[in-house]
Amino acid sequence: MTIIMGILNVTPDSFSDGGQFDEMDVAIARGLELQHAGAAIVDVGGESTRPGAAKVDPDEEQARVIPVITALSQEGVSVSVDTMNAATALAAVQAGAQLINDVSGGLGDEGMARVVAETGVHYVVMHWRGGADVAPTFGDVVAEVRAELKARVAELVVAGVDPAKIVLDPGLGFGKSAEHNWALLGQLDELASLGHGILVGASRKRFVGTLLPDDATMEDRDLPTAVISALVARQGAWAVRVHDVPATRLALDVAAAMSEGRS
Repeated sequence: MTIIMGILNVTPDSFSDGGQFDEMDVAIARGLELQHAGAAIVDVGGESTRPGAAKVDPDEEQARVIPVITALSQEGVSVSVDTMNAATALAAVQAGAQLINDVSGGLGDEGMARVVAETGVHYVVMHWRGGADVAPTFGDVVAEVRAELKARVAELVVAGVDPAKIVLDPGLGFGKSAEHNWALLGQLDELASLGHGILVGASRKRFVGTLLPDDATMEDRDLPTAVISALVARQGAWAVRVHDVPATRLALDVAAAMSEGRS
């Protein structure tokens, strides 16, 4: 059954909701709201990965996320930390995070593999060639992403990471064109064949917006995102990472009801 990872950006500059939840009390309330709406995991991030975003010092990143992770964990919320920094990941796990969601797949900080291995938490390894600003340069995007994720997993296992704790993310929107993103979504089974759960993070991304009128808002991208969530659930995705949890919960419930009716 596909679970929902609710996005909680405690940043001033995230692409769709920057500044909405960057005060601690507001962020904690939002995290609880996401859980109550159906998020199995609340993903707390303190550094924007949108194109052109400025790097954040790990100390500042931790000042943003650790109090929120601590409070949510104490309230019984399952929390992940969205970070490329090993020091932040370790502090987050110590504060109660149960999963590390790393858009660089360990390539952004050479210390990350050690943190994951020593803490034993689940680890999301995203396909990454250097960030959202990198130009798309693929021949066969599905084959290349699969091969690069396979190689990344092998390196992490050698470094001591438990392969049973690894989840893969195709990295939609990171150095990929709209056509690349749709190809990856349509062939998730190729990535799943590597033997790990798949996390899909399509929520409100630019390629989703290409289906909408030019004057559409970020929130208008939530409906097509919910449709994507239902479709990838039918392909066996482990989780979907989204902003609009209620719409996604409903979409997944509809997809599940149809599957049960078919059987």
